[in-house]
Amino acid sequence: MPEVTDLLLERAAAAVDLAKAAGAAHVQANTYQNRNVEFNLRDGILEKVQEDVRRGVNLALYVDGRYSTHSTSDLRPDSLQSFVAEAVAMTRVLAPDPDRALPDAALYPGGAAPALDIVDRTVPTLDRTARIDRLKAMEAGLTGHEDVISWSAGSNDSERFSAVVNTNGLSASQHDTSIWCGAEVTLQDPNGARPEDWYWGGGHHVANLPSSEEVAKRCLELARARVGSGKGPTVKATMIVDPRSSGRLVSRLLGSASARSIQQGRSFWSDSIGKKRFSDVLSFADDPLRPGGLSSRAYDGEGLAAQRRPIIEQGVVKNLYVDSYYGRKLGMAPTSGGRSNLEWVTGDRDLAAILADVDDAIYVTSWLGGNADSTTGDFSFGLRGHRITGGKLGPPIGEMNVTGNLIDLFSALVEVGSDPYAYSSSYCPTLVFDGVQFSGA
Repeated sequence: MPEVTDLLLERAAAAVDLAKAAGAAHVQANTYQNRNVEFNLRDGILEKVQEDVRRGVNLALYVDGRYSTHSTSDLRPDSLQSFVAEAVAMTRVLAPDPDRALPDAALYPGGAAPALDIVDRTVPTLDRTARIDRLKAMEAGLTGHEDVISWSAGSNDSERFSAVVNTNGLSASQHDTSIWCGAEVTLQDPNGARPEDWYWGGGHHVANLPSSEEVAKRCLELARARVGSGKGPTVKATMIVDPRSSGRLVSRLLGSASARSIQQGRSFWSDSIGKKRFSDVLSFADDPLRPGGLSSRAYDGEGLAAQRRPIIEQGVVKNLYVDSYYGRKLGMAPTSGGRSNLEWVTGDRDLAAILADVDDAIYVTSWLGGNADSTTGDFSFGLRGHRITGGKLGPPIGEMNVTGNLIDLFSALVEVGSDPYAYSSSYCPTLVFDGVQFSGA
């Protein structure tokens, strides 16, 4: 909808002009308008129907060598003028920060916008009936089972617009849609426990949604796989991580792979670029230009143009996440301050083939809390899963931890699956690690 982005660009430009008139040397204004609709059906009762529309502006001000950020949801001209004037006045009393400056204008988007395929114009036209019909179809698959204690089915969809203008030549806008549906179920276990699980899927397009029948079926399968769960063993064994859960492990790995963490002394990634830190089979890039990608974008929060960059190639660190501010402090060229889509160099086998070919392993289906030290990489995570013996899936296990060091763990990666998980921007496949220490019974 060009009229929305045009209006947001006008409001952003107006905020920039007001800040300059109030005495700011440089300004960046990010305006946005988001609409979100959420429906939830629990045990046959429509429990939640919510629609909200939010709009506002976020300002970054550079005044007399000082820097501050401010936000407001009131975009009316008179209110915006008083808000900006007060924000500039407040910035003047802060301590100077010589490293704060707008990015180099050469790093901004130029030319035609990339074809990201992140807008489905049918999403904003969905009506109440269509949303409830989807929930009712999930209900049909979740009810009528003696072992089901309770269930819920949900859907949410959104449309987001944003624009950014600054005093260094940047003027750009973005528009995307999102739609998701899923369910959660709790079962009665004969041993008195109440195993539960969930299954959600979606993306930018209605076509990305799993069918309601698939959601209900997968949700029940995942929960029933937890029935009869017992304590896991204390053992050193191969660890196979399900694609639905491997993304969380990779997020822990990348959690401090940023210039900010390095500059603040909170990262085990310091002095890593160009060095081999991990297994030969670990290779992935960060690709914000992936068509239809869940985190695809034309530019990042600073306005830096999106670019595909290798992060790790055959275990060698190629790039980190570097924003302009902390990059300036460290003398590093900016890349982007935040992750987008991960693009993996995958293997030849999927999860089923990998499980069938292993003699003794712990198959991790989900993580249960835990912590990781961003400075050293030491970690301890709770988990649920199954023992694999001779290619056979054993009974469910839990009440166990995996401990170690993230650098060592990803150095012990021996196989990457061919099955990236579609419903996460990490797009992680099955991951197989050798010689992992588990603590249990």
